[in-house]
Amino acid sequence: MTDLQINDQALTLKNLRAVWQAPVRLSISDIARSRIEASRAKILEVLASGGQVYGVNTGFGLLANVRVSDDELDHLQENLIRSHAVGVGNALPDEIVRLVMLLKVRALAQGYSGVRPLLVETLCGLINHEIYPVIPSKGSVGASGDLAPLAHMAGALIGIGDVRVSGKLMTAADALQNAGLKPVRLAPKEGLALLNGTQVSTAIALAATFRTEHLMAAALIAGAMSTDAIKGSDKPFDARIQDIRGHDGQRDVAAMLRELLSGSDIRASHLECDRVQDPYSIRCQPQVEGACLDVLRHVSRVLEIEANAVTDNPLVFDDAVLSGGNFHAEPVAFAADYLALSIAEIGSLSERRIALLVDPHMSGLPAFLVEESGLNSGFMMVQIVAAALASESKVLAHPASVDSIPTSANQEDHVSMATFAANRLHSMLDNVNSIVAIELLSAAQGIDFHHPRRSSQVLEKALQKIREFSPKFESDRSLKIDVDEVSALIDSGHFFSKCSSILPSA
Repeated sequence: MTDLQINDQALTLKNLRAVWQAPVRLSISDIARSRIEASRAKILEVLASGGQVYGVNTGFGLLANVRVSDDELDHLQENLIRSHAVGVGNALPDEIVRLVMLLKVRALAQGYSGVRPLLVETLCGLINHEIYPVIPSKGSVGASGDLAPLAHMAGALIGIGDVRVSGKLMTAADALQNAGLKPVRLAPKEGLALLNGTQVSTAIALAATFRTEHLMAAALIAGAMSTDAIKGSDKPFDARIQDIRGHDGQRDVAAMLRELLSGSDIRASHLECDRVQDPYSIRCQPQVEGACLDVLRHVSRVLEIEANAVTDNPLVFDDAVLSGGNFHAEPVAFAADYLALSIAEIGSLSERRIALLVDPHMSGLPAFLVEESGLNSGFMMVQIVAAALASESKVLAHPASVDSIPTSANQEDHVSMATFAANRLHSMLDNVNSIVAIELLSAAQGIDFHHPRRSSQVLEKALQKIREFSPKFESDRSLKIDVDEVSALIDSGHFFSKCSSILPSA
């Protein structure tokens, strides 16, 4: 279990990836505690003066002008959580919930939210005991914060709703008791501070970003293997070509492809062949996947900023309590939409290379990568599956952020749809992991036809790993399990280390 202290230092992508991958032991520093206490004192000062503060002693949304009596302020915060915990859909996985909770701790610990240290410490306690609230994945429009999903997270703090502990479902009340934690009785401002914020959409998008890194590493290896399988040229990956265009991602992808192919006997066997140019899916890998890498880097930076942001409302400063709109998740929605393009294009290019490999006129390999084609259909059907998945991902890549819809009786009249924008990335990643898995299987089959000539050491090692899940295809059999297992291998990050030098969170 990783130890992580929340202090005045920003969380890095490495921190965030580590918390996504494994449980964490979380604490807050003395500096953070003093900032939390100072902001709490400011809220108490405003209340003592008889001032009116949105969500502290008023209703919410369109009801902001309704003053709530002092003796009902605590009740107001609990009502907020109970009324807003109405999310639907499949529950978010524990690793994403853990990220959500971390991001909420980070936001509250900066001292602009007016909560007590007790609230933040109890949230840390849930994380440290691996008590993960059951948070439905749907129901947020990504403005005024991720209200419904965060209400389910907040419910666990006050002992309502369900949680998972070691994969076991139980009530929050029982989990708190088993861990020796007491349900929090919310004080003024605390329910609102918990519910306002972009932590759910940001956590879902971060998880998708880390999965995209795994995918991109596998796609680069698959592309290099496909290049060798069709006896393609590495000349288009020459550094001079990339340098005169100037895009960093293109340069880095080309360099990685050169490294992956270095030492290939297959490449050495056709240095003087009469083929002039390879198809774009081989030749333009630096240009296409380099652009995808640039997108991934940009998105990672946006989400790293958002992971460290204070996004509830109102915000507590030394001299004022100000209402604003930091809860509007437009930056996250834009980032997720941008990443969707990258994921779709990785899949599109990979599918084209699969189509190239199974076409004997273009690849020089046996039709559909099998001896005795005709009697055997070989890899015919998996290419069709890849085409179906690529087309589905193109539809899912449609931007979510342009689809605003008014809520809360038109008080909240423009929203980001960031939570859906982030959620759909995971469906796309499932699709494209399968496409790249099919390419890895196809390229491995193609390279096997060239043996005893060998590919590079790195690519032969990748081929051997694939063969642990999928023996060489000799005659027709179902490749369903092979595809699923290699897809899971991609998603696990097995290939990440091979290309980590160019990926953002490495």
